Amino acid sequence: MDGSSDGSTEKGNLFILSAPSGAGKTTLCRAVLARYPEIKYSVSSTTRAPRKGEENGKDYFFVTEEKFLSGIHQGKWAEWAKVHDHYYGTDADFIRTLLSQGKDILLDIDVQGTLQILKEFPRSVAIFIMPPSREALETRMTARGTDSPEVIAKRMRNAEEEMTQRDLYRHIIINRDLDEAIAELTHLIESFRRQR
Repeated sequence: MDGSSDGSTEKGNLFILSAPSGAGKTTLCRAVLARYPEIKYSVSSTTRAPRKGEENGKDYFFVTEEKFLSGIHQGKWAEWAKVHDHYYGTDADFIRTLLSQGKDILLDIDVQGTLQILKEFPRSVAIFIMPPSREALETRMTARGTDSPEVIAKRMRNAEEEMTQRDLYRHIIINRDLDEAIAELTHLIESFRRQR
């Protein structure tokens, strides 16, 4: 037994990072992993095509829709969702194994996924990244240069819906300034890591 109040076998911390598309979540994840290389990044699986510079097995596991749906039926995913017409999921065995070994894990997932993870792993540290404004978010999405105006409009509608659910998270960080957001996030993670 690890001494946790819920009697679970979780010895490590499960950090969940969620944000609307364009809020800076990926950049913040990279900063955390650079500062704490011992934290394991949970590489999600997805049916979407890789973006420029993304690597299979590092950024995502890029899988066919057929393989993903098979994983749903087999109970492979700790969480899964269909977002922007593509499936995303997190391998349940990966999480259980690492937590039982006392490893800390960083998950980069959406609101739907967070709700599923919190049911199975209630001790998770859920963190929501907010953009400073709607306008800043739209500017960031446009600056990516990867999406059409129609896709950006759809992402903005989804972002607005996601932001209405931010109260589901224990911690909220507003990404006005990247360096300040990184400092706030790493301070938060460090405080939970010291509690073990």
